Amino acid sequence: MTSPGPIVDLDTGTAIARPAAVDAAGFLPGGPLPLVLELPFTVVARGAGALVPLHEALRRSGRHPRDTMLLLSGPCGAAERPVLQVTLDGLGNLGYLLGFGGAGLESVPLDMVAEVSPYLLALSPEVVARVPRDHRAVAVARAVVELARGIGAHVLAPGIEEQAQLAAVRGWGVRLAHGPLLAPGRDGRVRVPLPAPAEAAGMGAQLGPRVQELVMPAVTLPAEAKAEEVVAAFGDEPSITSVILVDEYQRPQGSLDRGRFLLSIAARYGHALHATKPARRLADPPRTVPKSTPAVAAMRAAGQDSARVYDDLVVTDELNRCMGIVRVSDLIRQVTAANG
Repeated sequence: MTSPGPIVDLDTGTAIARPAAVDAAGFLPGGPLPLVLELPFTVVARGAGALVPLHEALRRSGRHPRDTMLLLSGPCGAAERPVLQVTLDGLGNLGYLLGFGGAGLESVPLDMVAEVSPYLLALSPEVVARVPRDHRAVAVARAVVELARGIGAHVLAPGIEEQAQLAAVRGWGVRLAHGPLLAPGRDGRVRVPLPAPAEAAGMGAQLGPRVQELVMPAVTLPAEAKAEEVVAAFGDEPSITSVILVDEYQRPQGSLDRGRFLLSIAARYGHALHATKPARRLADPPRTVPKSTPAVAAMRAAGQDSARVYDDLVVTDELNRCMGIVRVSDLIRQVTAANG
């Protein structure tokens, strides 16, 4: 993933993650956004021992697997599949989000993609570069999007340089992208060009009803984090709407809404009163929904507390671990599209 800039949610214009790499000293970049790291299949095929440097880099950088997506890349041979499957299962159990890169170009067997059920499929940059002028590239990209929709995965369109490319991927229901066209401005903010009216009218209808399809990576901090750490997280990235406090098993323990939290800190004596104290004192109970919750049911859950109706919902897996967040605005858009 060589294109500049963060990964952007095209529906909301928010930066949700950033491509990164382990530096020469064995550290990962700081900042609150989840990271996306490329991981060649050749490394995964060597087994769990070959991944020790990755785990160590996360530990040294104060990162957790739940804040990290591994984008698997390169060819995958049939002889390597047994080891790959065991290693990928282990990475998933540790909490890493898994994605496949180079989709549409690299030879990852489709049945393996379906079996792993990755969080994300990243289109090959070479395929995106030929969109929309080459109808063959368009056909390949649309096939990847359809596969992702069938297994409940997001699609990432990397290397977006032109408005025509952006319009094309939006029209297919692709929600995540990055590239020069979406690079932050001098003020650090991402500005996503608005879709044309005809394009916007058909965007929502393709989204499925599952909440897990709307999940965005959450910004998480340990349950014992100080309020000043939350201030730093919100200050580093203006698009973050919430910070989720989690325990050592990544189970949500508290939710900090951006507006209410910063208002408390900005109030008279607020910084002096709260900055060095546990952030949990200012947190609300997390509003959790299982990943299989229908969008309509999630909206009802959001509406149960009128004071927090627009707070992010925390999506959990079968072990009540935080998978990410879903924004209420996305639920509203989903339900409106389905009933329109």
